[in-house]
Amino acid sequence: MAVSLLFLHWLLTSVLCLLPFITQVSAQQQGCSVSNSNPTVYENNPPGYVVTTIRMGPNFTVQIDPASSDVSFFALQGNELQLIRSVDYEKDTLLLVSLICQNAAGQRNSLDLHVIILNMNDNSPVFKQTNLTKVIPEDTKVNATIVDREHLSASDADLETIFYELTTTVPDTNGYFAIKGVNNPEIYLQKALDYEKFNSTTLVLYARDRPVNSLDTTNTATAIINIFIEQADTRSPWFLPCNFINRDKSICISSPYTGRVNISEISTEPLVLEPGPICAIDPDYMLNEKIVYSIVGGDADKVFSVDADTGNLTMNKAATSPDSYLLQVMATQVNNIQKYSIATVEIKVINKSHYAPYFESRIYNGTVFVGLAPRSFVLQAGDPSSPLMITAADNDFPNKVNPNIEYYIKKSTDFIATKDGLILTNVTLQSPGTVTIEAVGKDTVSLQEASTVIVVDIVVDTAVTSSGKTYTARDMAILGGILAALLLIALVVLGVMLLKRHGKPVKYLIKKKISKEISGSYRNQSHKQDEHPDVSTKQHETSENGSVQSMTHVPPLFLPSSNAEEIDNFPKSSTASTIIFDQEERQEEVEEETEHEKEVKSILKTDRHMADNGYKAVWFKTDVDPDAGERVEVIEDNAADDDDDSNHDLQKNEEEEDEDEDKEEEDYDKDYHHGGLGVSFASESSSLPAAEVIVNMSCIDGVTEDASDVQ
Repeated sequence: MAVSLLFLHWLLTSVLCLLPFITQVSAQQQGCSVSNSNPTVYENNPPGYVVTTIRMGPNFTVQIDPASSDVSFFALQGNELQLIRSVDYEKDTLLLVSLICQNAAGQRNSLDLHVIILNMNDNSPVFKQTNLTKVIPEDTKVNATIVDREHLSASDADLETIFYELTTTVPDTNGYFAIKGVNNPEIYLQKALDYEKFNSTTLVLYARDRPVNSLDTTNTATAIINIFIEQADTRSPWFLPCNFINRDKSICISSPYTGRVNISEISTEPLVLEPGPICAIDPDYMLNEKIVYSIVGGDADKVFSVDADTGNLTMNKAATSPDSYLLQVMATQVNNIQKYSIATVEIKVINKSHYAPYFESRIYNGTVFVGLAPRSFVLQAGDPSSPLMITAADNDFPNKVNPNIEYYIKKSTDFIATKDGLILTNVTLQSPGTVTIEAVGKDTVSLQEASTVIVVDIVVDTAVTSSGKTYTARDMAILGGILAALLLIALVVLGVMLLKRHGKPVKYLIKKKISKEISGSYRNQSHKQDEHPDVSTKQHETSENGSVQSMTHVPPLFLPSSNAEEIDNFPKSSTASTIIFDQEERQEEVEEETEHEKEVKSILKTDRHMADNGYKAVWFKTDVDPDAGERVEVIEDNAADDDDDSNHDLQKNEEEEDEDEDKEEEDYDKDYHHGGLGVSFASESSSLPAAEVIVNMSCIDGVTEDASDVQ
């Protein structure tokens, strides 16, 4: 069976291949022929279009058979077969015509032609409905079908494949709706709807017989889809006031409420709260469902209650504890208890305020300069060195000072007030003038307020030079700072130069003055000092009782008050010289000590040192050996009889000593003034007494006693 089918297929193919050749031979025998008995013609042809050309033998003529089914479409012009009118593929896809050939001898034959009409893209797609309207709820699920394919499919008479595209004409509504595919016009919801963003939109659906980006001629049809959104109950209540935290304003967060009540006192009126009374709304504005209020936490003692309809907070009984209450108030939709929100209400329990704060001055006057940077001080009028400060008094507090008062400026953005009452600029003031502003002092505990008026004169602060250039206060301040720094540097340099040049003379004067005061205050007046001018600065131990001590140096800390005052009266440079050269002074003292060959021995020693040349001592008679053969001056036992004479001589010697010292000081001052500070001081110091004085003293329990009183 398969072999028979293959043979039949081969036979038909062979016949079809030989058919043109057989027709041509037959035409030659019959006298007329055509190159193709199945010509093709595109639709929408112009009149006179040549379908084919007829070849005829000698003495043959040709004509259209009137019996042909489509004879009305054709005509013969010579040997050309033409279409006399336009054809439409959508109406006729094939035209049949017969040609008759004959000659004078009576030979005749016919040719049957099949004219095939070719389709052209000459028709646009067509929608069943070009304008549709759909109403959908706001809570329609994502991916849900909005308009099905049946109502949106387009047809094309050219039987072309249709390509679809969906757009929107309303701004900010892109991306919410889409079609299932480029060849499937079904519209579905691509993103969740929000009635607050938009409640309607218009979509345009395009149907094309070519792809969107095709360069071929494209026919297009459009359909308009109007979408209306119904608001649904999608949101829980919002407490007011609230702040939106996202751009599309779908989430609004409220702040806590705060209020105050007096301890042990019941308020008969609804409590005043900040930032306002308790109020909640249904964000689904079109629905605006009814909301009820209730306290769900923070009030175990049932001190407060809330009105279910209005949200007003009232008191059931007095608060007896100073502790604050932190209430939780719930707002619920009546139609759906699952739509709710909770707000926090803090109630502070405070002591009752009997007096409101007030400003003792009704008007404050201030001055500020043009061009200052923001946050600059407004100064007191008439006292440009002091910043302007406003102060509110409160008679509920001692001295009328309420630490809970804070200040702010009302209805002005050019000035601000600090919490302490200082007035500052908030912007750079550009032009002079006078500004009147209102300042408020608010008690942050009782919420009571007081107001006052501030008149600020805005002035130009300039200094004009001879050249005409102006300098602002800032420029002058910078200049003053530079000059102060230069002056400080100059003083430091001058001080260093004075110390280097005149440090030692000044130090000598200070030390001599101090030595004189110390010697006058602490010198044992019952004994005459040693004749030797260079007294050693070392301490010496006493021989028998060990209670007498020698002080080598008395610091200024232990000087009497009068002496300290005199020292303070010295110039600062002199004091600085003494401090700077303190180390040098110690070095000189060490050198002086090494130059002394002998130390001053205690006159109370009972042993004798014969080998010590230059040794000088005073002995009592009972301790002297007359056979020693030494040179000894003996003090007789009756020396007490001459006590008055001795005391007189001692006092005389001391007075002479003081006169010598004063004379030396006058001589030095004279040389100093006439010769200048450049005179070498080293030579003089060698002939003067030592600057430091040995003082014998003992400190017992903070009380200083003279060594002469110690037995």
